[in-house]
Amino acid sequence: MSESIQRPDDDDPDGDAAPDPSSGILRVFGRQLKRFRLRAGVERSEFGARLGYSTSTIAAYEQGRRVPPPRFIDQADDLLDAGDVLKEMKEEVARAQYPAFFRDAAKLEAEAVELHVYATKAVPGLLQTEEYARAVFTMSRPLLPEETVEQRVAARLARQKILARVPLPTVSFVIEESVLRRPLGGWTVMRGQLEQVLLIGQRRNVEIQVVPTDLEEHAGLEGPFTLIETRDGRRIAYVEGYKDSRLHTDRGPVPELEEQYGILRAQALTPRASLIFVEKLLGES
Repeated sequence: MSESIQRPDDDDPDGDAAPDPSSGILRVFGRQLKRFRLRAGVERSEFGARLGYSTSTIAAYEQGRRVPPPRFIDQADDLLDAGDVLKEMKEEVARAQYPAFFRDAAKLEAEAVELHVYATKAVPGLLQTEEYARAVFTMSRPLLPEETVEQRVAARLARQKILARVPLPTVSFVIEESVLRRPLGGWTVMRGQLEQVLLIGQRRNVEIQVVPTDLEEHAGLEGPFTLIETRDGRRIAYVEGYKDSRLHTDRGPVPELEEQYGILRAQALTPRASLIFVEKLLGES
């Protein structure tokens, strides 16, 4: 059956919601962290000083109010002799950086053997530079706290590991020309973003295609979506909409979106022509 999930209206599925402070995994991790710290007989201030974190930050981690970075988890586990108990929670803790609506999709994305993305509003998160991602989150309304912006940027960059994962997944992007012409963050940021699109587009497991704005026929007018195929052969679609995104897991909408994507690829510039187009945009910027 299809799963209905809510999300903000942008082209970035790990978008603009702050981490859920009541996230169960954060509370569990925090309790375990505190338990191991007390067992080791280490005060918060000393523990933080030894790892390079403030006492207030350690308190926030122990209370499940902030998402600890993977490096902290590794260091804490080693320092407290936690026997990998903390490290084993690292993946689930990292997923808590995403809004609740995207966590299931993020898990599926990370394990995908095929991933196909149609983008209409912003450069897809898997292609974004740090500067572009920060610009996207900074301009979000209502405004996000600086700490949340940085957490979102880190989460977005971490997702990009899938592009180099072994075995290599098959990944494709169909991007509207208008997305590549919209200088989010300014032309300096956009130039770096276009360079990254070119760089990633040269990977042998990645294909990037541009849909020209002057196209007279268009199969994707209903908006952006992502197609996912898992290791066990499941085919899933993540469809973006205003405050009502959906993770479709049934055989109803999925074939329809697969058909749309196939036609969009046929209507778009070829991967080679698309990279030439991006090079031309770079020359104009």
